[in-house]
Amino acid sequence: TPSLEINDYSSPFTHEKEKATAGYYYVNLQKHNIDVELTATTRTGYHQYTFNESGQANLILDLNHRDKLLDGEIRIIDSKTIEIYRKSAAWASQQHVFSRIEFSKPLKITKTKANKENTSTLLSGTQVAIALSTDVKKGEKLLIKVSISPVSYEGAAKNLATEGQSNDFNQMRLQAFNTWNKELSKIEVKSNDKDKLSIFYTALYHVFLQPNIYFDVDGKYRGRDQKIHQSNGDYYTVFSFWDTFRGAHPLMTLIDRKRTADFINTFIKQYEQGGRIPVWELSANETECMIGYHGVSVIADAMMKGIKGFDYEKAYEAAKNSAMQDIFGLDAYKKNLLITIDDEHESVAKTVEYAYDDWCIAQMAKLLGKKEDYQYFMKRSQAWKNTFNPKNKFFQPRKNGSWLEPFDPLEVNSHYTEANAWHYSFFVPQNINELIQMHGGKKKFENFIDALFNAPNKTTGIQQVDITGLIGQYAHGNEPSHHMAYLYNYVGKPE
Repeated sequence: TPSLEINDYSSPFTHEKEKATAGYYYVNLQKHNIDVELTATTRTGYHQYTFNESGQANLILDLNHRDKLLDGEIRIIDSKTIEIYRKSAAWASQQHVFSRIEFSKPLKITKTKANKENTSTLLSGTQVAIALSTDVKKGEKLLIKVSISPVSYEGAAKNLATEGQSNDFNQMRLQAFNTWNKELSKIEVKSNDKDKLSIFYTALYHVFLQPNIYFDVDGKYRGRDQKIHQSNGDYYTVFSFWDTFRGAHPLMTLIDRKRTADFINTFIKQYEQGGRIPVWELSANETECMIGYHGVSVIADAMMKGIKGFDYEKAYEAAKNSAMQDIFGLDAYKKNLLITIDDEHESVAKTVEYAYDDWCIAQMAKLLGKKEDYQYFMKRSQAWKNTFNPKNKFFQPRKNGSWLEPFDPLEVNSHYTEANAWHYSFFVPQNINELIQMHGGKKKFENFIDALFNAPNKTTGIQQVDITGLIGQYAHGNEPSHHMAYLYNYVGKPE
């Protein structure tokens, strides 16, 4: 009898017998010499297991395997079909996944676990697992198709009926390869250095991993109000804007205009159904992770580039709404054009990021002929100056109107977001020229960038694992540094 304990059913593996390419994954499970192959369509995963020894093959489905299971179900449809539901909590406080699973041959139930209901057709609760078994010959393959839906069992069944028609794993693997190849061919680069090509196309592959399609083949999706809605266009999830507004979304406006419009139509729906455009949205949950309201940057970029396919007025209304809230220090910011450490944590970062977002809203207002809004948001976009200490040229926290002392620009602390003063003192993407003037001209600003790269390559204060790839205080592996090296262009020193 198979075991439902993770230590029993897990298997060691070696990277020598593992392979990953776009749209395909392979690994050999050493314990019983089973070859695993995985590929996918948009909403359906294809698994192929090759059993290299004859005997009883066991398949374990454990709903407690990933994050905290709030509610789970396994429904037995017939000997070749089961359905599952998972409601779980992790980054998203409630994530709903429905799934329909089909096996290429009949399996018999050999063990079950369920702490709520446990019958021949239904297992449910917060501890749910099942073992399914069949006899296999040496070299026999078992094909499994797994569709997912955020909406319902019915949605999962429709998704499988549409995307799970093939019984040829290699055909689906080739289809996934071709789908990825088409995406990655949007940019063609040439080089004799294979490593450089691999790095470039791996990075492009990563850009296309998120946001994710979040609607069923019939157009139904789970909205930010947790209700089910009908969409007439593509609806997405996973908007981690603090990570993506700087580079990934601007790239999308150049190489994927249709998706850019689809993203913005998703923002509008989330505003209508959840009260705000996403900040860091995941599986119909607003996680409130990171800061700012950087969806407005994506909308402004699309409008400036004349991307069609969304309602500019509605998108503007949704963007402006984000700036007029009283949350996360915005109330103080609106009154004083500054957030102090008495108002809110991460006060410097929030002040300067709100200022940038407000500049984006101002550009939309100008395009749409909203003169008063334009002037109002342009005034707000100057707020970064209130964090600029003219003595040391750093963006410094303020307390009771004066500069917070003692001050160490290397220190990672609660006044910045995942960063220190070095990382935030260059964040005026909306007006680099004025920042240069406040430093006293191009030569002095050039010296300040040089000082960034020549500073000690260590941070003090909070240990922050995201700050990686330090060259001086330039953190190549973290978002606030992404634009810094290019600032040399603004002082006429690209070299």
